[in-house]
Amino acid sequence: MQEDKNNANNEQPALMIHSQYIKDLSLEIPMAPQIFAEMNQAPNVHIDISMGNKKLENNNYEVTLTAKMDADIKDKKLFIVELTYGAVATVNVPQEHFEPIMYIELPRLLFPFVRSIVANSLSAAGLPAMMISPIDFVAMYNAKKAKEAEQAANNNENK
Repeated sequence: MQEDKNNANNEQPALMIHSQYIKDLSLEIPMAPQIFAEMNQAPNVHIDISMGNKKLENNNYEVTLTAKMDADIKDKKLFIVELTYGAVATVNVPQEHFEPIMYIELPRLLFPFVRSIVANSLSAAGLPAMMISPIDFVAMYNAKKAKEAEQAANNNENK
């Protein structure tokens, strides 16, 4: 019985986030203050979300979620915001679960912070707060895997 307790205490968690941080944040309103007079219509907003990860030491990884967002009103740039939000996490999972943890679960945990930072930054800059819609990280991961499979198939055909 004592041995079972010791084994339970020695088990490492499958996933542990040690720190989270803003790695890079940039906000530009290139046409301020003139553009504020033209904010009588909804802007045309474009957003791009990307993920990255880098092995550190042992089972520690840096995971980043990058949001690039810009908006135009009448073909004039309203704002440009770029945020890279990072975390250092320990990942102790079997290899078959590693990619889903890195590309689905960790980004899903970071996303609410990215969403909040972008909305608060826009609001602090005098713009209406714009909330980033929820992201389907499973669909993004599946698209990534499909693209990798397509590239592998094309490489095999070209040999």
